[in-house]
Amino acid sequence: MEKYPFSYNHSQPFIQQVSEWIADVFYDILPEAGFEVRDEQIYMAFQLERAFAEKQTIFAEAGVGTGKTLVYLLYAICYARYTRKPAIIACADESLIEQLVKPEGDIAKLAKHLSLAIDARLGKSPDQYVCLVKLDEARLGHEEVGLYKDLYEGLPEFVHSYDALQSFHAYGDRKQYPNMNDEQWYNVSWDVFQDCFVCDKRHRCGQTLSRDHYRKSTELIICSHDFYMEHVWTYEGRKREGQLPLLPDHCTVVFDEGHLLESAAQKALTYKLKHVVFEELITRLLKGEVRETLAVLIDEAIEQSETMFDLLERQSIAIPGSDRKQIILNEQLLNEILQFQKLLAAIEEELVFESEMYTLNEYQLRIVEEHLEMMQKALNLFHQSETLICWVTESVNGLSLVIMPRTVKEVLSERVFNSGIPIIFSSATLSVEGSFDYVVDSLGIEKYLSFSVDSPYDYEHQMKVVAPKWSYGGTFSEKMKTAVRLLERTEGRALILFPTKDELQRFKKEISHYPECAALRFLFEGDQEISGLISSFQHDELSVLCAVSLWEGLDIPGPSLSNVIIWALPFPPQDPVFMAKRQAAASPFEEVDLPYMLLRLKQGMGRLIRSREDSGIIAILSEDLEPIRHHIEGVLPPGVHLVDTLD
Repeated sequence: MEKYPFSYNHSQPFIQQVSEWIADVFYDILPEAGFEVRDEQIYMAFQLERAFAEKQTIFAEAGVGTGKTLVYLLYAICYARYTRKPAIIACADESLIEQLVKPEGDIAKLAKHLSLAIDARLGKSPDQYVCLVKLDEARLGHEEVGLYKDLYEGLPEFVHSYDALQSFHAYGDRKQYPNMNDEQWYNVSWDVFQDCFVCDKRHRCGQTLSRDHYRKSTELIICSHDFYMEHVWTYEGRKREGQLPLLPDHCTVVFDEGHLLESAAQKALTYKLKHVVFEELITRLLKGEVRETLAVLIDEAIEQSETMFDLLERQSIAIPGSDRKQIILNEQLLNEILQFQKLLAAIEEELVFESEMYTLNEYQLRIVEEHLEMMQKALNLFHQSETLICWVTESVNGLSLVIMPRTVKEVLSERVFNSGIPIIFSSATLSVEGSFDYVVDSLGIEKYLSFSVDSPYDYEHQMKVVAPKWSYGGTFSEKMKTAVRLLERTEGRALILFPTKDELQRFKKEISHYPECAALRFLFEGDQEISGLISSFQHDELSVLCAVSLWEGLDIPGPSLSNVIIWALPFPPQDPVFMAKRQAAASPFEEVDLPYMLLRLKQGMGRLIRSREDSGIIAILSEDLEPIRHHIEGVLPPGVHLVDTLD
């Protein structure tokens, strides 16, 4: 196979030749295969040429239907072949990844119509894989034992056998278990408190084997934003521990739905502490021959950890609509944290002496030292409260303390945007009311290119947007009755987007009381694996999909999606992360709440029209729209007007 899909002239700039070939693809090759010529797509291609040639960051805002994915894929493939390093395509979530890699997805289209052999591999997040340790606990537990026993018995034979000369392959990812709901999956999937470094099953683990596979890609590695940021955050630590980074050295990064990168970065930069995990880890040292001074310190640290977590539980209050509890910081709590840190520091000093005596297992010692260093970094943030965001969550085995830095700009600037490679932000919604400032400021980007192109669709004739007026202020009952009428009007064929899981669950409970919808099939996010749920919705035309996370990434052209019901305006939640953002803003509503909502609303509305033949209704069931009506009208496509009724 030729290295490049065009005749490469070494005397001419490579990226310029790529751009010329891509123009031929969009003007001639794809139209001959039945694709339409899209001027917006070709304009985007010429804009990306500069970003790749100058190795710059670019915000590529292109409306629905412009074919932006095909543009960045072609550049990424050619650039990967040129640099002999893979390109990373980082998507906002698993549903977006599925749009790229499914049999009828964009990568398959390029491979077929351009006769390209594309080496594209998935790098899924660890929580998308079965954890063998948690599976053992689940199948020997007290709930749904049969389900987990069947899962265990269906694992590849090499998981159970330790024979020589076996062949291994990746297994156990979330997609292979489409009928498990999210709660069932959580009981067997990897989580941050699993200590993989000392796990005796790690060499037969599905996520470990998948990593061996995707790292060998020569062209494209497709992962989530979360996974890419986890790679960035753990890069130095994994090298210190003698491990390979999560992702190999790469030539470029494309952030699809790049406006969501900040939340992924914050999630990756989060520290999570738990008493039971600390106790289990630190007591490993007592299994060796240790001096009495170290043993006493370990006992004191365990006792202080218990005291600190007990106080955290008393000092936390529930946040309505969230599983996170807000921590009330006071002098007593800060003193207990400081006492715990002093004990950790004393243990670290003692470990220096122990390491010189070679009485402890060197590998175990290194793991403990890394964990103590992480804990100290996390707890130090409590003494710089202006940089701290923290909360606690409850679980069956105790409280979890979650700590994150208030901003991620410094890390992103140093490790991502100053890496000297082209970085592409691609989305239909990167700007707010004509400005990129909201996304740019949140990520701390100083130098960038940008452009915007509108969708080629005739929204004026394809889309109607209604925001009903309420007689009683938009009560839940009023919304239910309005939603039912809308579902009757389109005979299902609807996506209902909820701002929170609680509201989705309440709708799920109440809809059974409406006989008008008895013939409709309702699909609820969380009941199945997400890509299987989307496929069911697409192939059952009269169904209704109810979701919390599908404001982006859902691409269902045709009559199966003719009605998008937005249950409430998607303002950011009342949780510690956004509380901190609001506290730091001079005008919280204008700087934080409003731009977040407008971006998400525009994305949600973008689920409706996915082809020139599509048409349908968008209903915004907001309780009080009037104060911000002009902002809502500002994000509607040209020619589309906000009306009070469809009649």
